[in-house]
Amino acid sequence: MKDLLLIGIGPGDPRQITYEAVEALRRASVFFVLDKGTQKDELVRLRKAILERYRPEGGYRLVQLADPSRDGQAADYVGAVQDWHRQRAALYARMIEDEVAVGETGAFLLWGEPGLYDSTLRILDLVREGGLAVRLQVVPGISSVQALAARHQVPLNRIGEPLTVLPGRRLAEQARIDNVVVMLDGQGAFAALDDPDLIIYWGAYLGTADEVLIAGPLQAVKARILQVRAQERLRKGWIMDTYLLRRTL
Repeated sequence: MKDLLLIGIGPGDPRQITYEAVEALRRASVFFVLDKGTQKDELVRLRKAILERYRPEGGYRLVQLADPSRDGQAADYVGAVQDWHRQRAALYARMIEDEVAVGETGAFLLWGEPGLYDSTLRILDLVREGGLAVRLQVVPGISSVQALAARHQVPLNRIGEPLTVLPGRRLAEQARIDNVVVMLDGQGAFAALDDPDLIIYWGAYLGTADEVLIAGPLQAVKARILQVRAQERLRKGWIMDTYLLRRTL
């Protein structure tokens, strides 16, 4: 039986890690980090900075895994993601088997909240289906959604209204928008909306030194958001952003 911790580390600010997460960090012997290539090596550096802050004494190993590539242009989106997960599961199974010895505890440091738009739990289900016995503990974290609301000083929902969280590719399907949080919007789906009654609260690189915030009537600020997104992606090579769309009363 292999012991694994899935630790939510928040959207980027080491101060947003919970006491429970710090305790988990101090229990782990081996930390697994996905390497997504040179454009996103800052994400690896941020994880290392968290370990240096909360495990200054060392005494652990850091294992970097080269993330399998995914076909982002595939016509069958779900099928492409499932294939990607199977590749990851094979990689995880091999590394967990090889790197976590008897009496040791492995850990994944996961951005934000492990239960919100993170695939690790699903991938580890595949690992267990493949025959590797894994005992999990999930440590919740602060999500970028929570950080976004805090930075803009707004509640995520209003009295009696629903809150919807969805990926950018599903935004166009919304017949009505009251309080909609959009994540994983690589194409800027908000730009296609022409409703004059929508307000947007947008944020990128939340919890980091590069944090950018823009808010206002969607039609008035969407061009600026698109410009800033393009500039930041060009400057850093990647962007992580999320936003809340809300109808005016």
